[in-house]
Amino acid sequence: MKKTLLLLFSVIVCIGCMNESELKALSKKQTLKKPDSTNVQTSTFSIVIHGGAGTILKENLTPEDEKAYKEKLEEAIKTGYNILKEGGTSLDAVEKTINILEDSPLFNAGKGAVFTNAETNELDASIMDGKTLNAGASAGTKTVKNPINLARLVMEKSPHVMLSGEGADAFASEQGLEKVDSSYFFTDKRFESLKHIKAKETIEKNDHKMAFYDAKIKDSKFGTVGCVALDKNGNLAAGTSTGGMSNKRWGRIGDSPIIGAGTYANNKTCAVSSTGWGEYFIRAMAAYDISALMEYKGLSLQEAAKEVVQTKIPNLGGNGGIIAVDNHGNMVMEFNTAGMYRASMNDKGELYIGIYKN
Repeated sequence: MKKTLLLLFSVIVCIGCMNESELKALSKKQTLKKPDSTNVQTSTFSIVIHGGAGTILKENLTPEDEKAYKEKLEEAIKTGYNILKEGGTSLDAVEKTINILEDSPLFNAGKGAVFTNAETNELDASIMDGKTLNAGASAGTKTVKNPINLARLVMEKSPHVMLSGEGADAFASEQGLEKVDSSYFFTDKRFESLKHIKAKETIEKNDHKMAFYDAKIKDSKFGTVGCVALDKNGNLAAGTSTGGMSNKRWGRIGDSPIIGAGTYANNKTCAVSSTGWGEYFIRAMAAYDISALMEYKGLSLQEAAKEVVQTKIPNLGGNGGIIAVDNHGNMVMEFNTAGMYRASMNDKGELYIGIYKN
């Protein structure tokens, strides 16, 4: 009887040892699993900007135009980079960087805003703080020189997230923001583009059999500026500003002022600014979806951005691009169009400027 009990005890001990060995082996395998690169701090601070996506082809830009775009992109991103380098906040870097782009007639935001069907300018903008998830936005303003400044004031000085139209302009006046006459936004290039689009629409309406491709009309749905940044304190921020869609009507509002579509920032994941055909970025909730894929599915920033920009939005019928930075300093500039005005800088001062796809 004693021998039987001793044998039984030995078998139980052996089984226990085997299970423990298996658990240790499994644990070892998990430990040896290739680490996720997004968990490695690649940069103590980073900044990325875009100036819109669309049918941007080298043959359509003169050398002088290309030089002008690159110089303005460099000026803008270095403005934000210097703020971050000196220990400034990501929110300040985003706002001041976008101001440079808004003040340039090259981009569809601020000074270079496109015209509505009624030959007016209606501007949209938004900004978001990744630390607090606070956000501010304005839509359809007509007299505010720098809409991104208004968006930040809505975030910090009002109980609301979005203000629109005359109310937004009135709030801007109360806050002492710089206002301009509507003539400030007039540029020959944008007005000629509107006339061109209207003329083509008339031809198409009168001749239903006529089919044509025109890059100016195709790109009338595009045009935005944006900035995302990570500061030395580990805080993310994102901002977007636009004149909207050329020839837009009925107070149309795109994705740029919509939190989660055109702009999103969350310190848990990333900061994103979108540019493209706004209706589809709204339907896809593109900016938030990238963050959600990272937080809930464990994707890297690059994987999440590619899934949204190269698969989800095209499957809906839209196109465009995004810029993003995650909480480890990884930067992404993903787009499915022929080009996107873009630039990035990291804590090493490495500058990248791009326009075309390759």
